[in-house]
Amino acid sequence: MEETSLLCLLFLISLLSCTTNQARLTVSPSSSQFFEGDFVSLSCEEDDSSAGWTLRRNTSKQQRTQCGDVWGEGAGSSCNITVFPLDSGVYWCESREGPISNMVNLTVTGGSVILQSPVLPVMEGDDVTLLCKTKTTPSNLPAAFYKDGSLIRKQPTGHMTIQHVSRSDEGLYKCDIISGHGESPSSWITVTGEELHSNFIHSFT
Repeated sequence: MEETSLLCLLFLISLLSCTTNQARLTVSPSSSQFFEGDFVSLSCEEDDSSAGWTLRRNTSKQQRTQCGDVWGEGAGSSCNITVFPLDSGVYWCESREGPISNMVNLTVTGGSVILQSPVLPVMEGDDVTLLCKTKTTPSNLPAAFYKDGSLIRKQPTGHMTIQHVSRSDEGLYKCDIISGHGESPSSWITVTGEELHSNFIHSFT
């Protein structure tokens, strides 16, 4: 029985060690919300440049359009864009061979307040800082933070840290500048567990 478990473990490790044509979409600045007119850089961090990764998106007006066609300026597997509300949507990397990367949801507002929150999933146990930011004034004003429509807490300096996040912290977040500047759009924060290979190894030990 122990020999069978060991063989299974070695097989799984060998699979995970194989080279795969995967890409990871990153966003700079790292945020899920932006003000109208902000400059945003998207990049496919790729394991295999020969796979021909390109950036695509779905918005309320366009489906599966590629960077450089009707939006953005492409440079290899990267794309730069000055964003406007119609650029809100889902973005991803796609290769000529078919595989796609993680997807990210970006929200662009013409309003005066955004919530800076992680655009990529956060690991369980990590600390996450949320920033309630205004477009025209210093981003240290008192703010209220909400999760799934309910008030979490009010902070005097416009930022809130969630320590040692867990799956229960996953949800829809927004903020409100208490002095009357307005409310941000809502963004979903995803919390993920251990890496895949760690789960496999723990299941056989």
